[in-house]
Amino acid sequence: MKIMTLRSPAGLDNIVVAERGDPGAPPSGAIRVALHGSSINFHDLGVALGRMPTGDGRVPLSDGAGIVESIGEGVTEFAVGDHVVSCFFPDWQDGAPTIGDFSRTPGDGIDGFAQTHVVLPATAFTKAPKGYDSVEAASITTAGLTAWRALVVDGKLKAGDTVLLLGTGGVSIWALQIAKAMGATVAITSSSDEKFARARDLGADFTLNYRSEPGWGRKVADWTGGRGVDHVVEVGGPGTLAQSIDAVRVGGHISLIGVLTGIGGEVPTAALMGKQARLQGLIVGSRREQQDFVRALEATAIRPVIDRRFALDDLAEAFAFQQSGGHFGKIGIEW
Repeated sequence: MKIMTLRSPAGLDNIVVAERGDPGAPPSGAIRVALHGSSINFHDLGVALGRMPTGDGRVPLSDGAGIVESIGEGVTEFAVGDHVVSCFFPDWQDGAPTIGDFSRTPGDGIDGFAQTHVVLPATAFTKAPKGYDSVEAASITTAGLTAWRALVVDGKLKAGDTVLLLGTGGVSIWALQIAKAMGATVAITSSSDEKFARARDLGADFTLNYRSEPGWGRKVADWTGGRGVDHVVEVGGPGTLAQSIDAVRVGGHISLIGVLTGIGGEVPTAALMGKQARLQGLIVGSRREQQDFVRALEATAIRPVIDRRFALDDLAEAFAFQQSGGHFGKIGIEW
């Protein structure tokens, strides 16, 4: 069975093709899945570059989707031939968060989905959205579910709300599509006119160049008539948080989900207190939330934006493309 593996020391040059024994038939409570697609995330890149150390020989990629080939005794939720997609936290089934690390996250603490077959507990998957191919389905595992939880589960998004999104990566574009489907008005930042045009095609109502407008938080607040936005999906971290606080309304909600500008820095506490805003950190979501998200995708007919697709053997090239920052939406891996 072919796999991609990350050799030590980590780095894109050390992502190599390898062979591993077939995982065999599924035991009780498990399913065997022939994988056909994945997508890559900032977290996956961090693992590949060694920023998030993992074991030598780790199989990367936290997202995976494919077809059920066989089921173990006692499995009733899935049948042979079902299209399924993985869960980022396979042990977090429902309820409030109880996991704060990546020790059981595929592609980090355990082997991920850059391989042709897996045998895992049935509870490590949900059904894929109807009509999605495997790359599209895999894009919901990390980026899609993060956007869904930020806006809908935690943010309680409703029609008429205003939303600020930072950049045009996977989470932000998923959030744009979710927000527009639910009747929200959306502002989005970028430094690319081409990406602005694509974002407007997806329904973005206001676009702002963060390079030519370093005080973009106030500009966004002005766009709302001075009130501020109801929701911010904050993927930048310490380098952008102050502007997000400027942009949010009094009593608004900021979902802190990214560290693109670093893992630590100053928090403008007085400004945050003055806004009486809720600043909430989050990491993806539970299996139950993913099932709810799948139902919403089928009801709204949203399709994910896949910028480019790479072959499994070209995984290192896909990560290099991600590093360049040239993508809009998700980068897919297909085999």
